Amino acid sequence: MADQTPAVRPGTTRGLRACMICSIVLEYKAFIQGGCPNCDFLDLIRSSESVNECTSAVFEGMIALNDPKTSWVAKWQRLQDYVPGVYAVKVVGTLNEDRIQDALEAGVQYIPRDGTSVEEYQASRAQAEE
Repeated sequence: MADQTPAVRPGTTRGLRACMICSIVLEYKAFIQGGCPNCDFLDLIRSSESVNECTSAVFEGMIALNDPKTSWVAKWQRLQDYVPGVYAVKVVGTLNEDRIQDALEAGVQYIPRDGTSVEEYQASRAQAEE
């Protein structure tokens, strides 16, 4: 497979970060060098500020997905449209509204990866707008 997402090396957790949009787990330098393979609209390449803003070093659990299209775990985590790779089960952190708007404009429905349900997220967002 020539065009593969950089894998997480076994035994290393230092320097790993998870994207707050798709929850893919990569090394910090992989986000800097290649951006997020699922979220091009975040413009992470060569931008440590953007990587720090859109990824989190605090996450729970990891799932390795070889074939997201057919995996029931990918369906459960809403990852079936993403590239094969290692994904966090839960990502701790809050994405700012501008980045959420960037996702929506790119046609990506933002799903909170911190364990909050979509309904809870939408209710808190509506309450904040009042």
